[in-house]
Amino acid sequence: MLEFRFDNALLRELPGDPESGPRVRQVAQAWSRVEPTPVARPRLLAHSREMAARLRIDEHDIAARSFADVFGGNALLPGMDPFAVNYGGHQFGHWAGQLGDGRAITLGEAINAAGERWELQLKGAGPTPYSRTADGRAVLRSSIREFLCSEAMHHLGVPTTRALSLVGTGDDVVRDMFYDGHPKAEPGAIVCRVAPSFIRFGNFELPSSRGDVALLRQWAEFCIGRDFPHLSGEGETLYGQWFGEVCERTAVMVAHWMRVGFVHGVMNTDNMSILGLTIDYGPYGWIDDYDPDWTPNTTDAQGRRYRFGWQPKIAFWNLTRLATALAPLFDGVDRLNEGLQRYADAYTRADRGHIAGKLGLRECRDEDVELIQALHTLMQDGQADMTLFFRALSRVDPAAPSAAPFADAFYDPDRQAAVAPALESWLDRYGARVRQDPEADLPARSSRMDAVNPKYVMRNYLAQQAIDRAEQGDPAGVSELLEVMRRPYDEQPGREAFAGKRPEWARQKAGCSMLSCSS
Repeated sequence: MLEFRFDNALLRELPGDPESGPRVRQVAQAWSRVEPTPVARPRLLAHSREMAARLRIDEHDIAARSFADVFGGNALLPGMDPFAVNYGGHQFGHWAGQLGDGRAITLGEAINAAGERWELQLKGAGPTPYSRTADGRAVLRSSIREFLCSEAMHHLGVPTTRALSLVGTGDDVVRDMFYDGHPKAEPGAIVCRVAPSFIRFGNFELPSSRGDVALLRQWAEFCIGRDFPHLSGEGETLYGQWFGEVCERTAVMVAHWMRVGFVHGVMNTDNMSILGLTIDYGPYGWIDDYDPDWTPNTTDAQGRRYRFGWQPKIAFWNLTRLATALAPLFDGVDRLNEGLQRYADAYTRADRGHIAGKLGLRECRDEDVELIQALHTLMQDGQADMTLFFRALSRVDPAAPSAAPFADAFYDPDRQAAVAPALESWLDRYGARVRQDPEADLPARSSRMDAVNPKYVMRNYLAQQAIDRAEQGDPAGVSELLEVMRRPYDEQPGREAFAGKRPEWARQKAGCSMLSCSS
């Protein structure tokens, strides 16, 4: 029998909206009660067995009709007390005011047998007070992308929110995918997202923008007490420690994004987790041919604010917005500036660690930073695939470096030929550097490199292929792709098709290159 133990601390400790229900309104409090809107025919399409195990849900429970009913929004379990949270945010650099959970409804805070707290949140479960002009629903294509990417990022070792289930609703949802005035009906779906906390930077920005210092302080005290219980002290000392840790966690997360070639696409402050978890998978993408100026978001196509190479800078900017929001809790700015410095230091530390790992070195020296920067320039000029190139680099013999392992890592033969001399020169430098390493043994170095340079990543065209099948009534492709992404660093004989570079047909196909925020 499907059952959980709930401790809904957020509802207990933070002030709630006196009105319940989905009527759109401005809300002065931290949260609003609202129940999921039932759907026509909930059907389980896929689930994460790892997340199910973490929540102590067995396969028998998952197979039961009641599972799809609960995680499709048609039923509640004892202890569930659904709510949506109120927050604001800076979107594309501009303050947007109240935003809130417009299509996410938290069922409750479940406590598993190990004492871990997990918020269970349905995305696409219907309107809330924060839906503005939207319907609170999500389409199948965006739900598949979020479900798959949440779990793929976890298996890559990137800090992330998780996904428990993907449920088809049996209802159509109307969306204008390209914002070109041609909306159409698409199949709807609901993802159950799971995280220790879904608190965002925007939870602090909104009360601060309204001058509500009392609510701002309540949010800070609650967040520290529930989600950072290891911190001690009081007042500014405690707040300073907390903000510094938020900065450091954010740095670690973004450094991992850069390591694996992930581009979030919508780094608005309301999409930044206070725990340093990747959250809100919308128009994300993976770098195919290496290009630091690439963004997967059509909405950002002109300004490219959230392009790959700018992600560390944007994370810092977002943290400065959080610091500004928290400033009323401090007498001065010293502790906030110390936190921001922790971000810079932590990012540099993490980035240098990843440089060493990607190059197969025991440590990253100053000259190694220049070495990888030169490589990035070469990869961009030659239109090299980031994932394939770094995976092939582990096959280079430092005693006799050769470009042979990179034969299939480029997209354009002419550009590959143009950078061939530069690549040979760089490999000579690289071979000389590796030979200086205390452990230059090729097999050991290759193993270390393969542990940080994935062979399989959630490329957009792979997700789109699974989406196309699911929209035709066959969701098996979702589970097949998830199975591959469970072991992204391993060689998986027979699954080479999932490791190839982006096909030419996918360069312009909808969903395979750039995506809109429409979902």
